[in-house]
Amino acid sequence: MNYQKIKTLGDLKKTDYTARSVKQEIRENLIRKWQNKEKVFEGIIGYDDTVLPDVERAILSGHNMLLLGLRGQAKTRIARLMTQLLDEYVPVIEGSELNEDPYLPITNTSKKILEEQGDLTPIRWMHRSERYVEKLATPDVTVADLIGDIDPIKAANLKVSYADDKAIHYGLIPRAHRSVFVINELPDLQPRIQVALLNILQEGDIQIRGFKMRLPLDIDFIFTANPEDYTNRGSIITPLKDRIESQILTHYPRTLQEAIEITELEANIQDSQKQKIKMFPWQRDILELISFEARGSEYVDEKSGVSARLSISAYENLMSTAERRMLINGEKETTIRLTDFWGVIPAITGKIELLYEGEQQGQYQVAMGFIFSAVGKVFKAMFPKTTRKLEKEGRDPYGVVKAWFAGNHTVTLLNDATYGDYIKNLDKIQGLDSLVDKLSANEYELTALKELILFGLAEEELINKSILNKEIYFSDTLSSMLDELDED
Repeated sequence: MNYQKIKTLGDLKKTDYTARSVKQEIRENLIRKWQNKEKVFEGIIGYDDTVLPDVERAILSGHNMLLLGLRGQAKTRIARLMTQLLDEYVPVIEGSELNEDPYLPITNTSKKILEEQGDLTPIRWMHRSERYVEKLATPDVTVADLIGDIDPIKAANLKVSYADDKAIHYGLIPRAHRSVFVINELPDLQPRIQVALLNILQEGDIQIRGFKMRLPLDIDFIFTANPEDYTNRGSIITPLKDRIESQILTHYPRTLQEAIEITELEANIQDSQKQKIKMFPWQRDILELISFEARGSEYVDEKSGVSARLSISAYENLMSTAERRMLINGEKETTIRLTDFWGVIPAITGKIELLYEGEQQGQYQVAMGFIFSAVGKVFKAMFPKTTRKLEKEGRDPYGVVKAWFAGNHTVTLLNDATYGDYIKNLDKIQGLDSLVDKLSANEYELTALKELILFGLAEEELINKSILNKEIYFSDTLSSMLDELDED
């Protein structure tokens, strides 16, 4: 359809355009995408078998939706993607306040325009990007904000009385006519404001300062909320929940691979960082496991959740930590090191709500615990296990490494060490080469794997580690115990 040539109602009548409701429009476009084998929700990962089928069923049923889940579970992203199921352009009566369809005017003003101008009524074409309205629910939101109020200035300018509906200033919801309207964090909306939504959802009636108006608003409502048992500031009133036809539960990534894909998609990594900094796949696993560890931690309030934004921010900080070290040392390229993970701590501490036990430990120590625990899991997955039996039989895979430390040797790794110092410190440890030489053909990864073994053995308490400011110190477990006794 050539939209530029269709400028009046008469022109529109010569086309095959038919008026449809927003929900009917979204439903038919969803079906068309399926028929054309197109992906419906681009950029949504991990929901193909859970959340998205529920969303699609709600669309087919013509339902308003409540997306219920903890923070960082792509609720708003799903809502915003609904606009992709709208028609690219729809006709609107030129000058209508509520973006009314030329075939279905709902205000007296638009009806009068059509009556006076007939087929000469000018129309404009509204793009689907204009048909999305989003409102964050806060305690200070009023009925006037959402529904509307009498505007004395408007009445004075138009020289009409307050009894004339031209004096009404419409709120966000009427102005979202023929659009997708999203209210985020619905429980934060005061109960008396939630009541104002009841008739709009069910009958389409709105009442403004004594004006009882029958406006058949055409809106697809989507609400988002955290679980009510977490949101202490308020809850969704029962009559409103009853009128929202589909409640859809969201969740965090269920597999490590899904989490990695989400982080890769969302993180803002500079092109220069991607070119100059090498990150190995097992290091990506460690990064994502930090969030998984936090979600299962006894120190973190599970009701508040651990947002996917933790991994995204941590990834950005990790790359910046390596870049900073590279620039300080005047190096042209570098690889991620485990000591670089100290740089992700600010991304962790700001995104978790600690319980009392966690507060006693302290945010820094809790965050370090997540990192070391994630490292320990990857170490166990990549390297052989050791047992008392193997040690007695002399077949301990880490026997040479432990013996080297037992010989009163130590290793200190600095956060900002040059690559030369970094590799020099790791290469002097006996027994590491035989453990890593078959795992990679990349010399840089072999060095990083040696560092992983040190951290892994420390997590298994087979060697000792101590952290002081910008350095981590590895030594024999027994000698460290004797040192502590000497200090006592």
